[in-house]
Amino acid sequence: MFKILLTGATGFVGSNILKELSKYNQIFILIRKKPTQKKFCHKNIIFVKFTDYEELNKKLKKLNIDIVIHCATHYIKNHTYKDIKKLINSNILLGNIILENLSNMKVKKFINFSTVWQDPHPKKNNFQNLYAAYKSGFNRIVNFYRKILSNVEFFEIVLSDTFGFDDKRSKLINTLKNNFLANRTTKIVSKNLYINLLNVDDIVNGLITITKKTTKPGQYVFKNSNDLKIYDLIKIFNKSNGNKIKVKWLSTKVIKNKIIKYDQLKPWAPKKSGVKDIINYIKNI
Repeated sequence: MFKILLTGATGFVGSNILKELSKYNQIFILIRKKPTQKKFCHKNIIFVKFTDYEELNKKLKKLNIDIVIHCATHYIKNHTYKDIKKLINSNILLGNIILENLSNMKVKKFINFSTVWQDPHPKKNNFQNLYAAYKSGFNRIVNFYRKILSNVEFFEIVLSDTFGFDDKRSKLINTLKNNFLANRTTKIVSKNLYINLLNVDDIVNGLITITKKTTKPGQYVFKNSNDLKIYDLIKIFNKSNGNKIKVKWLSTKVIKNKIIKYDQLKPWAPKKSGVKDIINYIKNI
């Protein structure tokens, strides 16, 4: 049994990590307000409550932790002035305070989640939004601590798009699902839009591989083996289903996110992220 500090436990990916890892490990989760959902009521879940970052810093110094899993984030596609403080607090400050206390907590592994969206645009050499710039900046901060903390193994998990049970986010696949179930038409930006979808269960299984086994520290991408053309997915769905997905295509522009070639975690491979799995998800099966 490991002692694991998990951030972002109330989010989609974090809550799924919590559900699985709390079965066999002691999980410390950072909270400002104690959650009431049943999924947080487990003997192996310990709440670290704080009101400000000064208090958090003091509490972290007293913890003894084996592994930190940092998946807390705050995403805003198009920010305003009012969003800047929360973007900095969630994507920079929180993680930096944890990094500063890795030695105090006697941490052996630090696992940071990031996304393919945070890489600069390959042609424009600029970030897609301020969120991406902050996430990329945090990676530079991690690299600073990697060089001065030789006793800690650092891992970065780079995610593509995700889906799975109880996902309430306003993602394209969820919009398709909700509109299909409500018999509504979905507007999609292009007939030639490609996506790379990964079931959150596959992410959790990959994470377990890193926590349990002797994995070389470094940067690993968790993604599906192939990009999926959304037009082809809907075509397969409608061919095999009585009720059809209704779509209004807005263009034919080719839209495909370029994923920089990171190492693939071995022996991990996605097992629940195939076309059939995605179709069953849309059907709510």
